[in-house]
Amino acid sequence: MPFPSNQPLSRRMMPTSLDEFIGQSHLLGPKGPIRAMIEQGRLHSMVFYGPPACGKTSLAELLAKHFHYRYVRTHAATISNEEIKNILDEARNTLSTTPTLVFVDEIHRLVKPKQDLFLASMEEGDIILIGATTENPYFVLQPAIRSRLFIYEFHPHSREELHTILLRAFERDEFLKKSEVTLTFEAKEYLLSVSTDARIMLNTLEMAVLTLPLQANPMITKEHLENLAKKPDTSYSEDMHYDVISAFIKSVRGSDPDAALYYLAWMIESGEDPLFIARRLIILAAEDVGLAYPEALPHAVACYEAVNTIGMPEARIILAETTVLLACVPKSNSSYTAIDKALEYIRTHKPQRVPSHLQESHFVGASSLGRGKGYKYPHDYPKHYVKQSYTPTPVHFYEPGHLGFEHKLKIWLENLKNPPEEK
Repeated sequence: MPFPSNQPLSRRMMPTSLDEFIGQSHLLGPKGPIRAMIEQGRLHSMVFYGPPACGKTSLAELLAKHFHYRYVRTHAATISNEEIKNILDEARNTLSTTPTLVFVDEIHRLVKPKQDLFLASMEEGDIILIGATTENPYFVLQPAIRSRLFIYEFHPHSREELHTILLRAFERDEFLKKSEVTLTFEAKEYLLSVSTDARIMLNTLEMAVLTLPLQANPMITKEHLENLAKKPDTSYSEDMHYDVISAFIKSVRGSDPDAALYYLAWMIESGEDPLFIARRLIILAAEDVGLAYPEALPHAVACYEAVNTIGMPEARIILAETTVLLACVPKSNSSYTAIDKALEYIRTHKPQRVPSHLQESHFVGASSLGRGKGYKYPHDYPKHYVKQSYTPTPVHFYEPGHLGFEHKLKIWLENLKNPPEEK
């Protein structure tokens, strides 16, 4: 079998022109902002923000090639102050003949003093700076440099886009063509399903070809790929920590146990702190389930205590049970909205005095001031209820829900609107 070049297949299959670039249609499509720059013939400094192997580096190179710019590729973790100054000096010297595009890989690793070195050159238009990062630039870049950059989020390749890249590899790569290797349908579907990005997919394919036994009409099977394919990267960055827990909570709130379990598994597999998940379930039990199923809150508290006592991996079962329960029971946010209404009322209204009949009466001289006089003790009346005023001006915050246990509370309160006769 012919041996490929030293470059991995993923590198050999990088696009050579903008027309070959696959993905990021929201940026390069007819109405995309980068497409507009290309058509207007003017490039601006940018940050490409997204997961690995989604085309950030490739697009920077292709833009430099398309605009006939000098292309300087650097890495934020290794570049020195002296190197930055040399790049900027050379860019100024060649600006009249050839503009310079400086690409800074992993720009989130660029410390503040080094970020500052680029500011004047960007401001004067001496360079076009394109940074690439997997981290949220709004968190990792200082405002001064961030304000001079357009920030564009890159999306992972879709399954259809990965399929297109896979077919192109078989059509164009000399090593694959000479090997005459084919993929079974099951192998292709498996490769597409386990590959979180194009780099993993292409390099796994190449390794599969290299490890096939010598035979006529070589064919890659799903079983062969299963022995080679690395465990999928869960892509659980700092940003995803917030995104996934948000999706998890919203799935439980939306009564979708399957989606909730999906996000729970994602967090567990990515090494998320199980106690963090349990704490969020406690909040959800009070905020979103509430009085529709009052047992949800003690159940969630018990979940936290059990997870803390048991630990992983068994704690996954406890988290799953609580997740499914909270997703399936009726929902009510009446207590949550009621307390927020009450807090807003307190913040925007002058405090009412406490009515004298509700004031504390167990101290010297209280009776002479009328404190506690006229208070009706509810337990002395039928249904342990008696109508009396509890605020000088009536207030209303709580709206009972109509699901689960709270429906019973609603009926009970409505029946109390007709008070029994006093004794």
